[in-house]
Amino acid sequence: MAKKKIQKEHKADDVVAPIVDQPITETVEKNYMPYVMSVIISRAIPEIDGFKPAHRKVLYTMYKQGLLTGPRTKSANVVGQTMKIHPHGDASIYDTLVRLTRGHEALLHPFVDSKGSFGKHYSSDMAYAAPRYTEVKLDPFCAEIFKGIDKTAVEMVPNYDNTMVEPVLLPTTFPNILVSANMGIAVGMASRICSFNLGEVCDGAIQVLRNPNTDVDQMLDIIKAPDFQGGAYIIYDRKQLADIYATGRGSFTMRAKYVYDKSSNCIDIIEIPYSTSLEAIMKRLTEMIKNGSLKEVSDFRDEIDLKGFKLTLDLKRGIDPDKLMNKLFKQTPLEDEFSCNFNVLIDSAPRQIGVIEILKEWIRFRMDCVRRELSFDLGKKEERLHLLEGLREILLDIDKAIKIIRDTKNDKDVIPNLMTGFRIDEVQAEFIAEIKLRHLNREYIISRLDEIKKLTEEIADLKSLITSEAKLKNYIAKQLKEIKAKYGKERRTELMYAEDIVFEPEEEIVDTTPVRVVLTKDGYFKKITMQSLRGNDEHNLKEGDSVSVSEDATNSDDIIFFTDKAQCYKSNASAFDYSKASQLGDYIPSKLAMDKDEKVVFMKCIKGNDYSKGNFMFFFENGKGVKVPVLAYETKTNRKKLVGAFSDISPIVKIIYEEDPVELLFISNAKRGIVISSNLVPVKASRSSQGVSIFTLKGGQKLVDVLVDFADKFTSSKSLKKIKIPATGIAIEEYDAEKQQIQLI
Repeated sequence: MAKKKIQKEHKADDVVAPIVDQPITETVEKNYMPYVMSVIISRAIPEIDGFKPAHRKVLYTMYKQGLLTGPRTKSANVVGQTMKIHPHGDASIYDTLVRLTRGHEALLHPFVDSKGSFGKHYSSDMAYAAPRYTEVKLDPFCAEIFKGIDKTAVEMVPNYDNTMVEPVLLPTTFPNILVSANMGIAVGMASRICSFNLGEVCDGAIQVLRNPNTDVDQMLDIIKAPDFQGGAYIIYDRKQLADIYATGRGSFTMRAKYVYDKSSNCIDIIEIPYSTSLEAIMKRLTEMIKNGSLKEVSDFRDEIDLKGFKLTLDLKRGIDPDKLMNKLFKQTPLEDEFSCNFNVLIDSAPRQIGVIEILKEWIRFRMDCVRRELSFDLGKKEERLHLLEGLREILLDIDKAIKIIRDTKNDKDVIPNLMTGFRIDEVQAEFIAEIKLRHLNREYIISRLDEIKKLTEEIADLKSLITSEAKLKNYIAKQLKEIKAKYGKERRTELMYAEDIVFEPEEEIVDTTPVRVVLTKDGYFKKITMQSLRGNDEHNLKEGDSVSVSEDATNSDDIIFFTDKAQCYKSNASAFDYSKASQLGDYIPSKLAMDKDEKVVFMKCIKGNDYSKGNFMFFFENGKGVKVPVLAYETKTNRKKLVGAFSDISPIVKIIYEEDPVELLFISNAKRGIVISSNLVPVKASRSSQGVSIFTLKGGQKLVDVLVDFADKFTSSKSLKKIKIPATGIAIEEYDAEKQQIQLI
């Protein structure tokens, strides 16, 4: 009925989309792949000019606004105008603009001269001001990325709504793709290009122009290593860099730069790796202080101001700053890896290529730009020469020209008569007809004839330049030398060679303070110093909670927590804050990020972190048990969570640590029990072992408890003694499950 009703509601002119059965391969090809290529080509991956579309559109908009030579304008004005060719929202456009500015400090050679707060690339929390408060203009350096753009040096295409045109690429006069750091994430691929020193890149391009067969080793002598605006150090590994230069893929290590202020006993970190951030470093320092692994530092703070970056570490008395920094380099982002992935769009297709191949592709692109620019100049000069050649015919017989004009009755016939009289074309005739009579003097005639001679020579030179690949390469090399001389800077990122690095064994500060660790039934944990316990040893607990484990240890001991989900969590006592008996302590499921509804059932301190001693005994409801060496829970890495800590075939009843043999009392829910020596429990190397049957249980029965200290509670326990397993239980009259059973946590 419902179906019929719906059908009746459809009118004759309603459009109902049909359901089409389509193979998934066809869907991917027709729908998904166009989207993928759109993201790759139109958004995420830079092209050979070193720009992504968003960068290019912002800069070109500013160029058309006259901001290369004019005064600054509000950033909001630039954002609004850019939307004419980039309709992706003002926020994304302004984000792009910010990164290009001098104030953001992301680029070695910023393209935008800025005024106002633009944040800093090394800080995610240092927000930039709204576009209505900031001002921008193009940096004079931008003259090198727009040179020739008005002479058709690059192809121009209509914008998204065909109201104006924009360049496909920018005709950069230098390999900007290697000078400006760039990163983009597409669908199924990514690009991450580090920046290099402008002067070195220009020299490298000149080398490839002169010798296309330049190898990686030669290039490393010219372009020594990446260079970043943020400075810091690159730990120089020639082999690593050679791989990057050859393939466009690899990584290198960067290290922060610091100075020690002896008078204030503090370390000032003044430059950090480009790949990290202030917040990442401070977060790691905070973690180290909390877990007690950074006792050398009393405080740290961000002291960034107008003078630049500075992170200050206040040291405790007697601390060696170099040894401390050596430790921090190992444990914090103050030493970080920069991963390279030189994915570049070449002819609208993504390619992963090395430095030399990038330079070759840029040279090919630049030669095309220069040819187009020179061809434009050639065309203009040929047009001028054509006009002057017509003028020369007139100047040879001015009187004849004047007579023709004077004898012509109608104005419309002047041009045809001049064309006939001097055998010139219409364009030449129009030009001659517009010449003022005052210009027909001897000086004018001589200067025009000289101009013809000069134009003829220039045209010949241009034709020779355009058609000669060698001359074009020399022309580009000359431009590169001029750019290096005008804009080149000293390296900001210094090279640190292996022989300059002093590797000293890290001296760990081991805090062996005696403590008592306490775990409650509800999962609360306390680490209390012995001194604190002497003042007050009465525990503050939640209603209904009780102490289940209390053990003496040191602050450096590992602690293992077993849960009812057959998992264990490893930590160190130093990872917990000191507490007091009067406090509730840390809630372990939250502290260790346990799974939902997961509960702790056992805790053990590994004294001196020596895993070679003792066993864990696991006993299950089905009456089975197994013994697993503590050594099985030692891991090379300090993994927080260990899955499959014991078998989960049957619910766990009890976990007992054994160092020496003990007597065990097994009790079922039928008030029957047996006593065995722990020597009878077999040792298995595998943590997932189900064990062997120990307590023979009849239908409906299950194991409910295993006790170690039971002699005082059960006077008849001697009668329960068994020397073989499995064994059948004997009735325990005095056993009261409500009073005697030690509950699981």
